[in-house]
Amino acid sequence: MPHVLLIEDDTSVRDGMELVLRRHGYGVETAATGEQALALLAGERGARVELAVLDLMLPGMDGFEVCRRIRARTATLPVIMLTARGDDRSIVTGLEAGADDYVVKPVTAPVLEARIRAALRRAEPYPRQGPAGEVPDAGRTDHAGLVIDRAGLTVTKHGVAVPLPPTELRVLLELSAAPGRVLTREQLLASVWDHTFLGDSRLVDAAVGRLRAKIEDVPARPRYVQTVRGFGYRFGPL
Repeated sequence: MPHVLLIEDDTSVRDGMELVLRRHGYGVETAATGEQALALLAGERGARVELAVLDLMLPGMDGFEVCRRIRARTATLPVIMLTARGDDRSIVTGLEAGADDYVVKPVTAPVLEARIRAALRRAEPYPRQGPAGEVPDAGRTDHAGLVIDRAGLTVTKHGVAVPLPPTELRVLLELSAAPGRVLTREQLLASVWDHTFLGDSRLVDAAVGRLRAKIEDVPARPRYVQTVRGFGYRFGPL
């Protein structure tokens, strides 16, 4: 039974979402504040949490800071943020803080459950298959000092481990499966996030931005993950 941490200060919203998730077979931990959520994650109950659903507008410590602290603690816990309708600035800021996906409130039960299922799938072992269905080399490949181990699902740069959350790791694995090939944002949304729901190109751009911050010497002048204007992204290195 997957365990979800639901971080929401509105009691009625939190209770309703908890009921929905439990009906779908999830174990649920709840927190009304960011401070409570971080304390829970640091304790014994936090060890079984496999995903966090995080409201951005929290009393005290806001959801952006909570997300940053979760990411500082662990690279692997998927985070889905809850945001108000039409609040584009919060969406971008939340994604830059490390969230893997977002849903807009009020959210319906099918949408929330679908996003959670998709996020949990992204955290599963990566399939050894490239973006066009080809099977890439499952061993270690060295790209000008950036070593990608597709079997071990690890990344190192000049011998130093680079921990990546599942979403960013999958973006890198998709792009590096066919170096030099351009993948559109739509292709990356389908292969990394989930083709069963309509995506948002901001998810791709934010994940690429976070990935570049970790693997590039100068993120503003990327060598490995390059933008092809009007099309999408390709993997170098230059």
